[in-house]
Amino acid sequence: MSTNDPFVLKTKDMVGGVTESALATNKLIRNTYMLLSMTLLFSAFTAGLAMVFKLPHPGFILTLVGFIGLFFLTSSLRNSVWGLAAVFALTGFMGLTIGPVINAFIHTYSNGHELVIMAFGMTAMVFLGLSGYALTTKKGFSFLNAALFAGLIVAIVGIAGVFVLSLFGIQVGGMQLAISGLIVLLMAGFMLYDTSNIVHGYETNYIMATVTLYVDIYNMFLNLLAIFGLWGEE
Repeated sequence: MSTNDPFVLKTKDMVGGVTESALATNKLIRNTYMLLSMTLLFSAFTAGLAMVFKLPHPGFILTLVGFIGLFFLTSSLRNSVWGLAAVFALTGFMGLTIGPVINAFIHTYSNGHELVIMAFGMTAMVFLGLSGYALTTKKGFSFLNAALFAGLIVAIVGIAGVFVLSLFGIQVGGMQLAISGLIVLLMAGFMLYDTSNIVHGYETNYIMATVTLYVDIYNMFLNLLAIFGLWGEE
């Protein structure tokens, strides 16, 4: 058969395209998890600094404003080398916000160290398990989109409700536990969804892929810590 046969040429193009796509996906996955590892380590470093220097928590509003501002900065710079600096600024800032929380748990609860270790260990196991499953199974999880969005709306409304009730001195321990449990489940779903988006090419920028996975891990850890704290011995 002639090498100039249109069918042969089309087949070669198709195979070459699939190979190129697979290589691009593998590179994206490798870069994402390498950057995620580095940002988690940097976040742990800044959290440690906040604990050593006993920095106060900036508060919910300032944390939210700082996160949103740095997130949009990272998004706008995602295609340049400055995007790397922005993602480290974002994750470093989030580390500074979680350091005072860990300090509070350690000094408030007699088993505070155990609670922190439990939350960290469970977060790591869940992330590695779910992310590993999404990477190996190649199954798409885009069908979770609507459910995750609806759950996120419910969680936001619940958080706002807790904030308002707490201003009036109303005990909301049970409601906090329910909301934290919901957020943990949501983050588990987002871990599958976000990893699947990387595998199937819906997310092609490793900086933004890193940010989404980091946010999943951060929120799961924080809310597992809250759940354990509500069950912990004061």
